[in-house]
Amino acid sequence: MADLQARVDELHQLLNQYSYEYYVKDNPSVPDSEYDKLLHELIEIEQEHPEYQTADSPTVRVGGSAQSTFEKVAHDTPMLSLGNAFNEEDLRKFDQRIRERVGDVEYMCELKIDGLAVSLKYENGQFVQGLTRGDGTVGEDITENLKTIHAIPLKINDSRTFEVRGEAYMPRQSFIKLNEAKEQNDEQPFANPRNAAAGSLRQLDSKLAAKRKLSVFLYSVNDLTQFNANTQSEALDELDQLGFKTNQQRQRVQSIDDVLKYIEKWTEQREDLPYDIDGIVIKVNALEQQDDLGFTQKSPRWAIAYKFPAEEVITELLDIELSIGRTGVVTPTAVLSPVKVAGTTVSRASLHNEDLIHERDIRIGDSVVIKKAGDIIPEVIKAVIDRRPNDAQVYHMPTHCPSCKHELVRIEGEVALRCINPKCQAQLVEGMIHFVSRQAMNIDGLGTKIIQQLYENEKIKDIADIFYLTEEDLLPLERMGTKKVENLLNAIETSKSNSLEQLLFGLGIRHLGVKASRVLAEKYGSMDTLFEVSEEELMGIHDIGHKLAQSVVTYLENEDIRALIQKLEAKNVNMTYKGVKTTEVEGHPELQDKTIVLTGKLQQMTRNEAGEWLELQGAKVTNSVTKKTDIVIAGEDAGSKLTKAEKYGTTVWSEDDFIELKNNIE
Repeated sequence: MADLQARVDELHQLLNQYSYEYYVKDNPSVPDSEYDKLLHELIEIEQEHPEYQTADSPTVRVGGSAQSTFEKVAHDTPMLSLGNAFNEEDLRKFDQRIRERVGDVEYMCELKIDGLAVSLKYENGQFVQGLTRGDGTVGEDITENLKTIHAIPLKINDSRTFEVRGEAYMPRQSFIKLNEAKEQNDEQPFANPRNAAAGSLRQLDSKLAAKRKLSVFLYSVNDLTQFNANTQSEALDELDQLGFKTNQQRQRVQSIDDVLKYIEKWTEQREDLPYDIDGIVIKVNALEQQDDLGFTQKSPRWAIAYKFPAEEVITELLDIELSIGRTGVVTPTAVLSPVKVAGTTVSRASLHNEDLIHERDIRIGDSVVIKKAGDIIPEVIKAVIDRRPNDAQVYHMPTHCPSCKHELVRIEGEVALRCINPKCQAQLVEGMIHFVSRQAMNIDGLGTKIIQQLYENEKIKDIADIFYLTEEDLLPLERMGTKKVENLLNAIETSKSNSLEQLLFGLGIRHLGVKASRVLAEKYGSMDTLFEVSEEELMGIHDIGHKLAQSVVTYLENEDIRALIQKLEAKNVNMTYKGVKTTEVEGHPELQDKTIVLTGKLQQMTRNEAGEWLELQGAKVTNSVTKKTDIVIAGEDAGSKLTKAEKYGTTVWSEDDFIELKNNIE
């Protein structure tokens, strides 16, 4: 047994060494096959002799058993966000404020990694806990998933208890492989590596997280009083010495002009990196000066994040294709000569509608400028008139639907052309895709390509047919093995028990969104009751206007729809509300029955999440500011709604005010 313990110790030492060389130093000394062979040997030993498995064994990198949920944990000290700078003027104002307070200053410039902020706690050299940022005060415990990241040391040669913070990210190569696998499985690919990293770290099954091949860069220590460092630079050097992975592209500079040179360099070279960055972080280097400058309620005064402007590139517009949505709207899409924008290759981009095409004088054959809105969705900004070829073609929308050939109409007050044929194939397919989507029936594995194949093979003609599918229907489809079919049928069966609001939203009733679906489901409780509701009664409900009330009643009065619902009921699809009733929520006195409007961009949670939380406290969340509005919660770039609130004298809360109240209540 002594020999076996010695071999286990040796395998630990070798695997940790090779992992550090590969994932932290980017300088492997052995081929992957050697690492895999040694890891397999250790796994076999631990399976046969569980007493040799330790919490810091390299085998935990492959993931363990799945969790049912993530525990909420308060941060020892808040994980604050940084203030933003978008141009040279913002940076010079930042520099001026700093110098007015502390005099001469040295800055540390660091790449702003586009990932997910995490906090790692070590006790007596062991990695014991890893949290997400969450709302800055409370995060989620994702320790088991973080253990699968090889760049995070499970054990260090240091007995102190401390916390390091950084950014978990997905390298571009891992992102490409992940999306290739998703496309092969007819799954929706991730929009960008940041979303992929966040989604991976929130997998309840750590084995799935392990397969995603994430990495991490550490950039700060929670309590630097335990370290020997006097500067940010020295703190990062000390993290390097302890075996942590820090970003080596950092640079100390003596002036704001040098900061601007660093930004210019990495603006040009960002695409050469093997990971995504979305800006540059500038920090006062001296820790004593950081202490003098202190913090606002939201962010440190001694640091700022410069955000890269949306990248614009020029490419050729080869053609314009049309797509038909589930409501019949016909949308033009630009087919482009492939070009790289903000890290990904783009070959298609939105043109929105015919009016925009003519307003911007965009023609087939033009050189056009494109960018990614929010660094995610590609859109055509304008045509480069100086480069227009003589044979560039003015585009005219068709008069008939490209799918069913039914005449297109433009409804008064709308810019979009619409196909109003209820049997249009393209609309039916899009309607089914919507029905199975996450916010609707959430049928995992039933993607766009499978829906299209099933429709084309006449296995489904409406949404109810999905619940009548069998193994024999699915197995002949492309890339559908026995296990995948079994999982899909299980997902369909599970979806039958969804609450009524998911079914209502999935039906695709015009103007009926997620929120209104829940309002109706909660108020009426069942589909049978909804069938009896009048337009006048619906209009009496807060947030239900004339258009929506008319649309719901017209839809539910249709005999074909009633037959569709009966067909769903025959397969035991739930028709009742299962959620928490607002009337049963005690709420909070400061929010109960208050009418609240959310506006601007929130940093610590989405507006949907904030709205749902407020409603659980008994508030009414609306979209428009009126004289009856009690509170407006204003995030960044709040516009006309904030102006209106100030005009009416409405109470205005900042995001920090809201988060502080939320934390106090919780």
